[in-house]
Amino acid sequence: MKKMIIHGGKRLSGELTIGGAKNSTVALIPAAILADTPVRFDTVPHILDVHNLKIILESMNVHSTFEDDVLTIDPTQIEESELPSHAIKSLRASYYFMGALLGRFNRATVTFPGGDNIGPRPIDQHIKGFKALGANVVEKNDSVFISTGTEGLHGARIFLDVVSVGATINIILAAVKAHGTTTIENAAKEPEIIDLATFLNNLGAKIRGAGTDVIRIEGVDSLRSRATHTIIPDRIETGTYLSLAAAIGDGILLKNVIPEHMESFTAKMLEMGVDLQINEDSIYVPRVSDLSPVRVKTMTYPGFATDLQQPITPLLLRANGNSVVIDTIYPQRTQHIAQLRKMGADIRVQDNLIVVGHSSHLQGAHVEAGEIRSGAALMIAGLVASGTTEISRADNILRGYDRVIDKLRSLGAQVEIAADEVQV
Repeated sequence: MKKMIIHGGKRLSGELTIGGAKNSTVALIPAAILADTPVRFDTVPHILDVHNLKIILESMNVHSTFEDDVLTIDPTQIEESELPSHAIKSLRASYYFMGALLGRFNRATVTFPGGDNIGPRPIDQHIKGFKALGANVVEKNDSVFISTGTEGLHGARIFLDVVSVGATINIILAAVKAHGTTTIENAAKEPEIIDLATFLNNLGAKIRGAGTDVIRIEGVDSLRSRATHTIIPDRIETGTYLSLAAAIGDGILLKNVIPEHMESFTAKMLEMGVDLQINEDSIYVPRVSDLSPVRVKTMTYPGFATDLQQPITPLLLRANGNSVVIDTIYPQRTQHIAQLRKMGADIRVQDNLIVVGHSSHLQGAHVEAGEIRSGAALMIAGLVASGTTEISRADNILRGYDRVIDKLRSLGAQVEIAADEVQV
């Protein structure tokens, strides 16, 4: 495990470029094994999840190279094999190999995935989709065994009981080579789903309706790469740096941004009194003085993202009054609260609401990043705080944020990564 050491209290300024979307990347890499040719992605984020996915690919004799921001994957010699459980358990999105392997081989065996501990994230809607496509699914000994008969997968009409990004993606991966037409109703609408569909369509898939609540997939026999796929900018990374810029910045420009993906987040910043300058593909955040409290309620896209309720918290601490956060997606996503209180933050859970009060002074402390977005909140708080903050389990931050140390230093932050002598 690593720790992040931050010497805070210094105003930051400058510009940085947002990397490719983590939540796209972790779906696109498993999707690559459906191709009958090598594939190439650019603007790939330098995060630990990518390296863990490369380990999983290698276990199947799928070779890959990652140089600069370009990831090349060659699935042409793919072999069925047991996937490495340590890599599977390190990231939740490894469950996309269920749909991808099912689409490639008509069967899959995957250890139940790990990832952040932010409350229950069942895979019942994934399994419902696989069964509708003609698969048999057995869960046993912490593994999922999926198989089909000799006829393989067939198209089906699937209505998701709850909107699920993971289930929507997994069903697309399984259905893209299935016989006939598959319709997913009550589908998730996230930009990362559009990104995946764009990649697969450029390989020859026939997917329509991505970005709406009804997606139709007409199965095809072959998928072949014709061009490099550019991954969309990471909207969660964007929101994290927008919060940072407003909380401790003296003028920060974020480049490689899709403002339309950020509207629910930037609307809250504008409501708080942040005078954002939103351009075609960039956002400038000026120095901020007075901030008004707001009420944040997480929703499925295009609502306020659950992944951004923690990163916005250090900014809410600066508001003149009590802000309220309601997470309807993952109500148990509260690991940051106790850690921020160690730094002097006025934040508490009250009647199932997170109440964030004005905190005029934060003090550096030893805290723990229990998961990616909690770690992001602590990172911003550490930059705001006086003195030194040490964040244990900083690997969780590195899992989700592209070259985060380099980017923070480019803004003038004093931050470093070191080995954590104490295993938490």
